[in-house]
Amino acid sequence: MADLTNDFVGVKSPNPFWLASAPPTDKQYNVERAFRAGWGGVVWKTLGEDPHIVNVSSRYGAVSYNGTRVAGFNNIELITDRPLDVNLREIKQVKRDWPDRAMIVSLMVPCEEENWKAILKRVEETEADAIELNFGCPHGMSERGMGSAVGQVPEYVEMVARWCKQYSRMPVIVKLTPNITNILGPARAAKRGGADAVSLINTIQSVVSIDLDLMAPTPTVDGKGTHGGYCGPAVKPIALRMVGEIARDPECAGMAISGIGGVSTWREAAEFISMGAGNVQVCTAAMTHGFKIVEDMVSGLNNWMDRKAYRTTADFYRAAVPNYVNWEQLNMNFKTIAKIDQDLCIQCGKCYVACEDTSHQSIAALRDETGKRRYEIIDEECVGCNLCMHVCPVDDCITMNAVDTGKPYANWTTHPNNPMRVEAAE
Repeated sequence: MADLTNDFVGVKSPNPFWLASAPPTDKQYNVERAFRAGWGGVVWKTLGEDPHIVNVSSRYGAVSYNGTRVAGFNNIELITDRPLDVNLREIKQVKRDWPDRAMIVSLMVPCEEENWKAILKRVEETEADAIELNFGCPHGMSERGMGSAVGQVPEYVEMVARWCKQYSRMPVIVKLTPNITNILGPARAAKRGGADAVSLINTIQSVVSIDLDLMAPTPTVDGKGTHGGYCGPAVKPIALRMVGEIARDPECAGMAISGIGGVSTWREAAEFISMGAGNVQVCTAAMTHGFKIVEDMVSGLNNWMDRKAYRTTADFYRAAVPNYVNWEQLNMNFKTIAKIDQDLCIQCGKCYVACEDTSHQSIAALRDETGKRRYEIIDEECVGCNLCMHVCPVDDCITMNAVDTGKPYANWTTHPNNPMRVEAAE
């Protein structure tokens, strides 16, 4: 079988699946259950020095779509509300009992050098493997000048990362906020500050719904609501794009990435690794399905790697990065045409309606001599947009097939319709 052992900035674990800093990693009891289930590591729920952390009730919201429960998940929970001494004692005990698992400690304190110096000294004594700087929390803590309030200012990211490298023996992972226009700003700042890695994404500012009886955002707290942090399967496309931006950036070269955001199966993990993540962190999937979901993740990744003849994750690590390009680098002379498998078609007409109403009118609605409906692609009208393939409810019924245009590769930088084109060198 494939070897899933993972080495992330020198932190070793039996597989690349870590639990993210969140309620599932808030105490020794949870973490030990996670390790027994097979998780390769955990990022302990964020520790701080404020003894006045008070959480509210309720604190979770969710988006369900088309019968899928918790397609997106929202929370307004703060960092740990348990005493720092208790957390540190439990971290030390768990690390001694499970020496082969990755133990990462998430931290958040005010942006004062002495505050960071003091808490780092105490974390060192737990023998944890690394620290993760929580610069991403978008609610509750950001209003106190921490979390995403730090992560949105590259100068602060660089400054705190440098302090942590100065005052700690442990690798430093900077957790980035997605609530920013350009993720490369804080990522590059983390690199300048000496960080060993970044992890992303943290949660996205969101209001998931309005209670139309209470007329308040959900989750509601005594008739009021606030914005929270959005995560779960719905945020994966955003996370994957940001991971890819950092992975292909020359200024971030050499800095490891821990991928977070919507990892629910082995497939998402493989996608993140191929896009430049050295491992992945999981939260929502564990909260909605329990810790044993890691068994399917491990076996699924193993089986897929065996089929592909990948011996380790290094064999496909960053494999997609060279193919993640800007739009103007795409081949404008490449063309695909849709094809409908008539044996699989259930004649629902969804492809026809979508194409006829909102696309390019390239599907013909026909009837045979018995009156049975039939849908066929009009090849000369099809632009290859693939909307029909996406709306079709039958897997593999509609496929996109490349056709030979007889034209050489040409992208927008050299296209004659581009007034800013770069002329090809003679």
